[in-house]
Amino acid sequence: MREIDRRTQVSRREFLRGSATAVPAAALAAAGAGISPTAAWAQGAKALQPSTMATLVLVARDIYPHDQVADIFYIKAATPWDDKAAKDPATKAMLEEGVARLDADAQDKYGTPYLQVAWEDQRVELLRGIEPSKFFQTLHGDLLVSFYNQHDLWKKFGYEGASAQYGGYIHRGFDDIDWLPQT
Repeated sequence: MREIDRRTQVSRREFLRGSATAVPAAALAAAGAGISPTAAWAQGAKALQPSTMATLVLVARDIYPHDQVADIFYIKAATPWDDKAAKDPATKAMLEEGVARLDADAQDKYGTPYLQVAWEDQRVELLRGIEPSKFFQTLHGDLLVSFYNQHDLWKKFGYEGASAQYGGYIHRGFDDIDWLPQT
């Protein structure tokens, strides 16, 4: 009979490689860096603060939640705001102030910034509080286009794209309802 050792085997090299990344991450956390390692991409922001960019992506996910969609699609949808903020100081101020207000509301209600509010329903409640603001309305409108107009996402949602060049949807399966029981 063969015995299998189920303990995790870590070589010295793997341990050192892991600790080499853990030390800078711990130093950033101790220094008060406001974003998680999963939001390290936000460090590349040109005009907006990295924490603002990371918050905008989380806001995008909370406004248009799709669990099966990867964060990269939300990042692509939020990146144009950094470009707009670089060109227009008023846009930059609106975005930075909007995120600051969200953080302040989250701090008042949950004792933590918006990025660290753990539950989606709590974040949605915070968003409902700012829904009439120009900040929220701008994000909501821009996301509708920048998020859903990504061609790579269309397959995930079952959208085949434009049909005009094929004669429309009438003969291309507009009534293919295979998820309903046959009567």
